[in-house]
Amino acid sequence: MPDERIYVINLSRLYWTGRARRAPRAIKRIREFLKRHTKAEKIIIDESINEYIFSRAYDKPPRRVSVRVLPVDKEGKILKAVLAIPVTAGEVRASGAGSQG
Repeated sequence: MPDERIYVINLSRLYWTGRARRAPRAIKRIREFLKRHTKAEKIIIDESINEYIFSRAYDKPPRRVSVRVLPVDKEGKILKAVLAIPVTAGEVRASGAGSQG
């Protein structure tokens, strides 16, 4: 994988399970998705993704996340995942406030 790519990862299936530990499951789901689609051996999750997943609550992760994948080595076996669209916690709450236009 010579260049960077952007993936939109659907996390809505996490809501089919119990409420406990949904955010840690979301991190594992992101890592599994990226390993499957990039065939990388190791995925490094940036703290921006971690902060975005845990920004709402431990049991209410976002339904989808946009991730930019950057190669760390030339062979593409080690990749770093960074949040593609930086969103602060205030923007997440403001966009979901139900404002109709």
